[in-house]
Amino acid sequence: MSATATAPHATAPHATARNKASAAVLKAEFRLFRREPGALFWIMMFPTILLVVLGSIPSFRKTDASLGGLRLVDAYVPVTVLLSLIMAGVQAMPPLLTGYRERGILRRMSATPVRPWAVLGAQMGIYGAAALVSSLLSLTVGRLAFDVPLPRQAFGYALALLLAILCGLALGAVVSALARTTKAATAIGSAVFFPMMFSAGVWLPVQAMPDALARVVQIAPLGAAAQALGDAAAGDWPGLTHLGVLALWAVGLSAAAARWFRWE
Repeated sequence: MSATATAPHATAPHATARNKASAAVLKAEFRLFRREPGALFWIMMFPTILLVVLGSIPSFRKTDASLGGLRLVDAYVPVTVLLSLIMAGVQAMPPLLTGYRERGILRRMSATPVRPWAVLGAQMGIYGAAALVSSLLSLTVGRLAFDVPLPRQAFGYALALLLAILCGLALGAVVSALARTTKAATAIGSAVFFPMMFSAGVWLPVQAMPDALARVVQIAPLGAAAQALGDAAAGDWPGLTHLGVLALWAVGLSAAAARWFRWE
């Protein structure tokens, strides 16, 4: 009776220590992130700058029948929204985490109450917040500078965006788990980067793709995200198929990252 009664009390200090350690990791990583001008620029500023450059091209401000009467600048707002999470997920986060592993920082963390998921969670939270801020900036600039309507189905847009951010960051976490060196993380990230850019519609908006190509692209997480964001922006609820694809990718990639990520 005595051993049973004291067991919860024995585990409570350990749980408290883990929570404090996780909070300390999040605080320290956020402080380090603020000191990285490169990450701040590419994640939070570059997508909006790209939107301004494209929107300044006169032909991008003319309606296009192939886009259902939309202008190219209207179609590119969701693209720049997705571009921020691509930068965060596969370009910025994996080299950082593998650099920690190479320098032995993760090994030293293993001697503390911090758990691997806490490190991944801190990075995903920080980069996810940065991607979200970048998305809001793109929407705001698109509205003020080019009269791009704000999403008419705001809740559906937010849901699709959050799922897309989770997919992008979970993919980055998988790359971080598989790569053992910074060079490997950069190489894998670059290999993933361009297909993600294509599926997000950076070179050709998903709405303008031939039907056969669009169906293939929408199996990819960012292809589904681009279509879901476009539907929500037009006032429709995102298709359940697109949301389902995003949810499956988010769950699968998150589970893989949690399973494979190790200190060394």
